[in-house]
Amino acid sequence: MPERRHDLLRRLAAADSFARRPRNFADCAEDRQEYKMDAFSEILSGVKLNGAVFFTAEFSAPWGFSVPAPNITAAILGLGAAHLLLYDLVIEGGAVIELTDGQCTDLRPGDVVIFPHGDPHHMSSGKGTKPPFPNYGITSKIKSRDLTPLLAGGGGEISRFVCGYMTCDPYLSRPILSGLPPVLKVNIRTDRSGNWLENSIMHLVEEAASGRIGSEAMLAKLSEALFVDTLRRYVAGLPEQQTGWLAGTRDPIVGKSLGLLHSRVAHPWTIADLADQVGISRSALVERFTRYLSEPPMTYLTRWRLQLAARSLERTSRGVADIAADVGYESEAAFNRAFKREFGQPPGRYRSDHKSSPIKKASEHVELRATLAR
Repeated sequence: MPERRHDLLRRLAAADSFARRPRNFADCAEDRQEYKMDAFSEILSGVKLNGAVFFTAEFSAPWGFSVPAPNITAAILGLGAAHLLLYDLVIEGGAVIELTDGQCTDLRPGDVVIFPHGDPHHMSSGKGTKPPFPNYGITSKIKSRDLTPLLAGGGGEISRFVCGYMTCDPYLSRPILSGLPPVLKVNIRTDRSGNWLENSIMHLVEEAASGRIGSEAMLAKLSEALFVDTLRRYVAGLPEQQTGWLAGTRDPIVGKSLGLLHSRVAHPWTIADLADQVGISRSALVERFTRYLSEPPMTYLTRWRLQLAARSLERTSRGVADIAADVGYESEAAFNRAFKREFGQPPGRYRSDHKSSPIKKASEHVELRATLAR
């Protein structure tokens, strides 16, 4: 086992973010797939992903448990207000996921299921099991950071799985998250990279459960890797006729355009400049870009710049003029006008309205504690 751990350490040390090296995961049939993922990688490289494995289980049928709304789940996990994504990796047996609207998803070994928006759901052995389900001591196990498998259920067919989460900035990850369904599923046992990832996660879960130093930190990196790998597989499997941001990253022209706009957001782009960079006429670029994203490139860029500015207004104390310059505006007045058109109020008022006061935060915390105590 020491050799395997050293191999993991070498791979994890090779990059400060798995999102910056997508070629390490999800083997591609053709080299052009890497090119098509430029915009996807550009977004992810700027998003600070934080994650962990927080629960492992070996259940015997019949069994089932419920996952509550994201704010309650985040409180149980001891997390802040960042966007919460949940995932499950099935190791053995099967399971059924059911959303609150009744949508069901069957899972088999090697399946990774992601809840990009943290939707509440039930996970069970299926076959007639119905909520409400017992808690089995899951909450206390999560709070104590105990990664030894929870053994529970009725003594029937065995299902083993690992549960984890990712948090990310809701502004910076919006282009990706907005195009994702409430639940998505891929299987990672279709190639060597997926098998390596699964085996590495299980190895580190065992180490973390035994208390070995550094295992949880390495698991956090592998959680990021699993998330990125799953998204890439999902994008690769989208139908050819699919539109939207994610599908646009696969198109050689739209994908390159998105990559350029996101990597150089403050550049004084014009449609002529962008068309020249991607090697297509202006009219053809506008038509192709709009086909996927329902708006032309310059409109898309303006919206993205203003989203970044809004995030800075909420989270920093930097001056409006500095923020405007950061997102490509030479004139503060022009920035103020564009911002008001997008958000309905000038930057200063937006900042004062969207920075939570200590009193408001305390009130929300008390309300959440009351919900958890019910």
